[in-house]
Amino acid sequence: MTATEGATPTIVLVGHGMVGQRFLEALAERGLTATHRVVVLCEEPRPAYDRVQLTSYFSGKTPEDLSMTDMEFIKDHGIELHVGDPAQTVDREARRVTARSGLVVDYDVLVLATGSYPFVPPVPGKDAEGCFVYRTIEDLLAIEEYAKNAQVGAVVGGGLLGLEAAGALKGLGLTSHIVEFAPRLMPVQVDEGGGAALLRTIEEMGLSVHTGVGTQEVVVGEDGAVTGMKLSDGSELATDLVVFSAGVRPRDQLARDCGLTVGERGGITVDEQCRTVNDPHVFAIGECALASDGRVYGLVAPGYEQAETAAATIAADETEQLTFTGADLSTKLKLLGVDVASFGDAHGTAEDCLDVVYSDSRSGLYKKLVIGRDGTLLGGILVGDADAYGTLKAFTGSVPPVSPESLVLPAGAGESVQLGPSALPDEAIVCSCHNVSKGTIRGAVTDHQCTTVPEVKKCTKAGTGCGSCVKVLGQLVNAELEASGIEVDKGLCGCFGQTREELYEIVHALRITTYQDLLDRHGREEARGGDGCEVCKPTVGSIIASLAPTIGASGYVLDGEQASLQDTNDHFLANLQKNGSYSVVPRIPGGEIAPEKLIVIGEIARDFGLYTKITGGQRIDMFGARVEQLPVIWARLVDAGFESGHAYGKSLRTVKSCVGQTWCRYGVQDSVRMAIDLELRYRGLRSPHKLKSAVSGCQRECAEAQSKDFGVIATANGWNLYVGGNGGATPRHADLLAQDLSDAELVRLIDRFLMFYIRTADRLERTSTWLDRIPGGLDHVRDVVVHDSLGICDELEKLMQAHVAHYRDEWAETINDPEKLSRFVSFVNAPDTPDPVVAFVPERDQMKPDLPLLSIGMRPADVLEGSAQR
Repeated sequence: MTATEGATPTIVLVGHGMVGQRFLEALAERGLTATHRVVVLCEEPRPAYDRVQLTSYFSGKTPEDLSMTDMEFIKDHGIELHVGDPAQTVDREARRVTARSGLVVDYDVLVLATGSYPFVPPVPGKDAEGCFVYRTIEDLLAIEEYAKNAQVGAVVGGGLLGLEAAGALKGLGLTSHIVEFAPRLMPVQVDEGGGAALLRTIEEMGLSVHTGVGTQEVVVGEDGAVTGMKLSDGSELATDLVVFSAGVRPRDQLARDCGLTVGERGGITVDEQCRTVNDPHVFAIGECALASDGRVYGLVAPGYEQAETAAATIAADETEQLTFTGADLSTKLKLLGVDVASFGDAHGTAEDCLDVVYSDSRSGLYKKLVIGRDGTLLGGILVGDADAYGTLKAFTGSVPPVSPESLVLPAGAGESVQLGPSALPDEAIVCSCHNVSKGTIRGAVTDHQCTTVPEVKKCTKAGTGCGSCVKVLGQLVNAELEASGIEVDKGLCGCFGQTREELYEIVHALRITTYQDLLDRHGREEARGGDGCEVCKPTVGSIIASLAPTIGASGYVLDGEQASLQDTNDHFLANLQKNGSYSVVPRIPGGEIAPEKLIVIGEIARDFGLYTKITGGQRIDMFGARVEQLPVIWARLVDAGFESGHAYGKSLRTVKSCVGQTWCRYGVQDSVRMAIDLELRYRGLRSPHKLKSAVSGCQRECAEAQSKDFGVIATANGWNLYVGGNGGATPRHADLLAQDLSDAELVRLIDRFLMFYIRTADRLERTSTWLDRIPGGLDHVRDVVVHDSLGICDELEKLMQAHVAHYRDEWAETINDPEKLSRFVSFVNAPDTPDPVVAFVPERDQMKPDLPLLSIGMRPADVLEGSAQR
C-alpha cells in the first residue's frame, strides 16, 4: 500500500514514546499539523505512555493510567497514528519509508525517535525461559505472569531501572536480589557515600544486594528454565527469574541500514538543530540521537528539549532559533520509597572544588554539596531526603544566600536553613523537563491570571514531566498570589474555608459534638446541608474524638455519626491489607510482655491461621484476619488482658524502650517503667497524624528516641525530652526541648506538647513537619509548653487529664455491643459468606496472600455490591 501523494508536505515520525509525543505537541503548537500531513509509525501495540512511571503499574496503575496520548489530540490535529507497525526500511534517495505492514509513506521530513533497547550481557543462558528485560509495559506483563510460579528473582543491574525492577519483584512476593558490577548502587547518579546510604536502606527493606560482582552465567535446568546464576566472585545464586537491567543502547539500526552516520558507540549523529549530519531531511531525537556534544541522553528532559528544537527547525521560524548543545543531567527519583537526587557537578569534577557533606548512616541520610572556591554551588547528591532538590538545583551556578553547611543539615540538627523558592532568582530553572524558569511561572500568575497549580501547568507545562518540581511550583504560585494581594484559599477542603487548627478552636469553644452541626453552621455556604467529603470527615472526626471528654461527645469512634466519619481502617478498628484481609495488633506497652500473653498470641495466630511478625515498634502483628473474624480474635485477646494497639488510627502507636538500668550495665534510669507509664497514659489519643515515642535508658540511645515524635533519654539527673523527630520517609532528628527532668516534670511537658500539637497542627501533619512549619519553630513551642508564654498550659494539662480519665478500649467496647458487631461482615446481604478474594498460600512455615488469585479477582477497592466496606 502506498500513501496517496499530494501537494501537502509530509512529516513522518518513527517511534511514539514520550519524546515522540512531545514532538507531536511541539508541531501542533507551531501550527505545523495544520499545514503538513503527519504520519506516526509506532512499534509498540499502544501509543505513547509514561515510561518514567513504568513501575507504578505494580502499585495499581493500569496501562491506560500510564498513557500520555490524548486520542482527541491525535484526531483534532489529523495525525495518522499506526501502532504496532514499525518502520522497516528507509529509502533516503526516494525519501520513502516502508512499514512492517507494507504501508509506504513518502516524506519531506523524517524524524527518528526510535529510543533505546535494553543491553543484555552476552552471558551463557541469557535467552533461557525466565529471563526478561524491563523496558515496556509488555515486559512488565510478562514478568508478572511468570512470577506467579517463581519464588526468587534476581535483577542484573543496580541502576535506576534495576532498583525499580527489584522492588517490583519484591512486591510480587519474590525474594529479590540485585547484582551490580560497579562497587555501589546507582554508580552514575551517586558517589560512594550516597551509595552506602542507599545500600543500607535497601537492605533494610529485605532486598539482598551484591555489588562489585558480575554475572558470569545464567544456570539453566533440563526444562530450559532458569535455576540460578554464577557470579564473577565464584559464588552462585539460586533464582528462578532473572531481569536484565544493565543499561540501554541507542536503537540506531534503521539509521545504519539507510546509511546515516552513527557514533562509534552507537547513536545517530546530529547537529545542534537535531538534524542528521549527512541528510538535511532527517532528524533524530531522544535516546537514539548522538547529540552535537558527543553524548547520548537517556533522560526525558533532554529528549523533550530535542523535540522542541527539531520542531522549531522544521517550522523555520526565524523568531525561534532553538539549538540543542547539551542538557542538565539532574534527576530526582524515589526508588523503593527512598528519595535519591543528583544535580549539576554531582561528582565534583571541577578543578579546586570542595565538598560539604552530611551523613547519617543509621537514618539512611546522605547529603553532599559541591562548592566552587568562590562559593558557587556546582552540584550535589541527596539520598534519603531530597525535599530541597528543587531549590538547590535552581541555585546551581550561583552563590546561595546562606552558607553551604546550613543547607545540608537536616531540620533540627544545628544551624540548618530551609531556603524557600522565594529566594530563587527569576532566571532560575524550576522545571528542567520543559526548561521553565521561576520568572515564567510568576508571569503565568501575574500576566495570564493563573490562580492554581493546574492552571500554571497548562500555561507553562511546568510540572507535567517527571513531577519533581510540583512542590516548588505550588509554593511559587501561592507566594505570587499573596504578593499580588490575592487571597490564597487555605481552607481544609471544598466543604470548609477554615484550616484544621481553626476548626479545632471552633469545636472546642462552641462545644460542637457532631460533624453535621459543624458543617451546617460553619461550612462553606454551598456545602451546608450536604454530606461532606473524604478529607474533612475523618479530620473533624479526629478533632471531636480528641476533645470528646471536654465537649461532652462520645470518644468511641464507632458511636453514632462518628462511625460514618472514619476511613476504612478506623471503620473496622484494624489495618486493611493488600488482599482485603486485616491485621490485628494488640498493645504491648513498652515492649514488655509476660510468657502467658505470648502464648495467647501464639495460640490465636495458630487457630486463625494468621501470619505473625515482630515489628520495629516492639510488638507482634498478626496478619490475614477476615473482617468477620476480627471480633472473635479481639474477644480472646481482651480476655487475656490485651487491648487495642491503635495501629489503625491517627493516634499513639507505641512507646519503645530498651531494658534500662534494670538489666543493662549502662542504664541510668528505668526506661521500661517510664515507657509503660507513657504508653498507658497516651493510648487512644487521637491526633492529626500517628504518634510514636521511645525511651532510652542511657545516652547509648538503643531505643532510638531521637527519631520519634517525642523521645525520652535518661541522664544521671533525670530525663531529657526530645520532640519533632521522624524516622520514616523524611527522617528528622528530634530537637531537645528540656533536660534533666523529674518524672512528674517530664509527663507534664509531654502532656502540654501533645495537646498543643493536636490543637495547632494541620491535617495529616507529623510533629516533625509541624515543628518546621509553625511560626517560631522550636523556640516558640518551648516558650509555649515550657514557659507558658500564652498562658494556656493549665488548659492543655486539663485536656490531657480528661483524655486519661475517660479512656476506653475500643475493642472491648465493640465486642460488648451487638449493634456494632453487625458491621463486621464481608457482605451485608450475605453475612455468612466470606470474601472469596481473601485467600492464602504457605510461605516459610506461615502464610501469605494468594497473589495470583488477587491478580485475577477483585482488589480491596473493587468490593462486591452491597459490601460493608463501602
